[in-house]
Amino acid sequence: MKKIVVFCLLASFMFSCGSKKAVTKKKSSSRTKTEQVVIRKEPRVNSGSKENQEEVVNGVEVKITSTDEYIALFRGIAQEEMRLYGIPASITLAQGILESNSGKGRLAVEANNHFGIKCHDWTGDKIYHDDDASQECFRKYNDSKYSYRDHSLFLTQRSRYAALFKLKKEDYKGWARELRNAGYATDRKYPEKLISLIERYRLNKYDEEVLGDVYVKYEDEIGDFSIYYVERGDTMYSISKKFNISVEELKAVNNLSTTSLSVGQKLKIDKNLKETVAVTSKPKASVQTVTPNRYHIVGKGETLYSISKRYDMTVSELQKMNGLKDNALNIGQQLQVRPAN
Repeated sequence: MKKIVVFCLLASFMFSCGSKKAVTKKKSSSRTKTEQVVIRKEPRVNSGSKENQEEVVNGVEVKITSTDEYIALFRGIAQEEMRLYGIPASITLAQGILESNSGKGRLAVEANNHFGIKCHDWTGDKIYHDDDASQECFRKYNDSKYSYRDHSLFLTQRSRYAALFKLKKEDYKGWARELRNAGYATDRKYPEKLISLIERYRLNKYDEEVLGDVYVKYEDEIGDFSIYYVERGDTMYSISKKFNISVEELKAVNNLSTTSLSVGQKLKIDKNLKETVAVTSKPKASVQTVTPNRYHIVGKGETLYSISKRYDMTVSELQKMNGLKDNALNIGQQLQVRPAN
């Protein structure tokens, strides 16, 4: 009887061990399935992890902190691309500002990629970044200037952008709208954003510098008036002095009740550029015309070319009248623009 009891206990113990082993095997099989390693077809490129990483512009490491700094760094590159590929510098700069967050975006800082150009058939270095989808592949450049060159090639080598190059180089509004029409961006407000940046920072002046005498301003003239775009630091008084008109006339022409201004605001300026004196002591202000000044005070952003056009003369005439040997000007410099009587 004891032998029978011992045999039964031994059999029960062996069955219990067998069950545990089966369970263990099953768990091990399940773990193997969930821990599969998926190898990327394109390995990740180390995009750098150091803090305050700087991007490279023309071989020099820089850290950009403002839009004005961005424009100062890239305007020359954008102008060179305009000369070579016919894309307005104003458009290229505005796209760079918008798409790279003025050079402060991750793709710009870590990959010198200012236009968000994806890999496609790219064989160079890459960076992975969340965009329309998770961890999309973007091109990585050794220098930001190559991002600008790739942007030029991107537009000139794709047939869907052919209509852009039928537009005048001065017509930045047309370029902004056609980029959206051609499918460059899905944002319906993309053209307005580019136009706003161009007018706020007067980026079209860089187009004018490239085109020179053939430049024709678009929508910068209304009847007997030209248009001035308010810049940072401008006041109603400084603008009135720049164009030799009174503050009161400037307000009256633009239907303004105060002297408050905003950057990018459009102001109408009398093309005749005559100095006026406003008489405000009477109920109805009258304006008396005075002989135009012989001198012009150089304002921010002005060039010999822009000043010569304003006074209907050539650059060489302006240089000769003022004894200038080159085109260099300083803000506040006095230039003679009319001969002595």
